Amino acid sequence: MAKGAPRALILVDVQNDFCEGGSMGVTGGASVATAISKYVVAHGPDYAAVVATADWHEDPGAHWSDSPDFVDSWPVHCRIGTDGALFHPHAETALEHVEAIFRKGVHEAAYSGFEGSTPESDKQVALADWLRDRAIEAVDVVGIATDHCVRATALDAIDEGFQTRVLLDLTAGVAAATTEKALAQLRDAGAELVGSPVLAPAGPPT
Repeated sequence: MAKGAPRALILVDVQNDFCEGGSMGVTGGASVATAISKYVVAHGPDYAAVVATADWHEDPGAHWSDSPDFVDSWPVHCRIGTDGALFHPHAETALEHVEAIFRKGVHEAAYSGFEGSTPESDKQVALADWLRDRAIEAVDVVGIATDHCVRATALDAIDEGFQTRVLLDLTAGVAAATTEKALAQLRDAGAELVGSPVLAPAGPPT
């Protein structure tokens, strides 16, 4: 992994609300958080940078709904100031290696980590710019959920010109059908897919 283009690891939305017990808990989320921590301890030094993304909602409009369709609208989740917006405890070891956290979606849906930003000096810096400033040319994407924010982040990484790999063993999907669709989109876009995602039963998130 140390050979070739400078590569960053992107940890996508490993937050309480997306793991079991959260408002949009994904089956396998907590175990994926644990696996990510173990992976970062073992392989973090192989990367030129390790970053994380986080849903960070205040009032995202129709993205939140009391009657969600689980396509464009969802239950209230990752509200700023709540425990649900915090990173899952099993991911804490990984977070010790993270250089920057890119928060997204204060007033919008914002599925992709590339819609997020991090404070740097006196300004907010977008993920793509932060990576380019460090001469990153390739990224590995892991996290939750395979069929939503992981998919969106990886697709945007490709659009931004980064060589993109998704480490599926370190992702959890909401449902089998939407995950398979997402994997097809990622393959078609040119992402390298490694391993197999944790899959929840068919249906909306629990």
